[in-house]
Amino acid sequence: MVAVGFSACNFSDTKVDDHPIEEDWDTLKVTVSAFNSVGYQTAGNNPNLAAWGDTLKPGMNAVAISRDLIDLGLDHDDEIRIQGFDSVFLIKDKMHYRWKKRVDIYMGKDIAKARNFGRKKLEIYYRKKDTTSTNAAAEVTSE
Repeated sequence: MVAVGFSACNFSDTKVDDHPIEEDWDTLKVTVSAFNSVGYQTAGNNPNLAAWGDTLKPGMNAVAISRDLIDLGLDHDDEIRIQGFDSVFLIKDKMHYRWKKRVDIYMGKDIAKARNFGRKKLEIYYRKKDTTSTNAAAEVTSE
């Protein structure tokens, strides 16, 4: 038997920054509730299929957002934090148009856990989007 091992080494001459730039997070107060992947809580034939086409699986840190939050700049696969939770959640689903300023936490098939969570007014934290364009092709240089 031959054992092969690998070591995590940095063979680059480039210096690695141990202190990454702090990111800016926006805060928004929303109504937070919970949902499950069960037929009567979802539309369509597959309760595990989210609106953007992702397959939800129990144990995922996923959320659904109301569509007005998409207008604020939140989008599919963006990361958010929710007040009172240590985890980071990925936006994987979107809610019906009737809901406003809402986030639903995915709780797999545990209906009792979702009901016990209830509905709460909490703050969510999401990364600010960079609105400046860095497209070098758009820059005009004169010589």
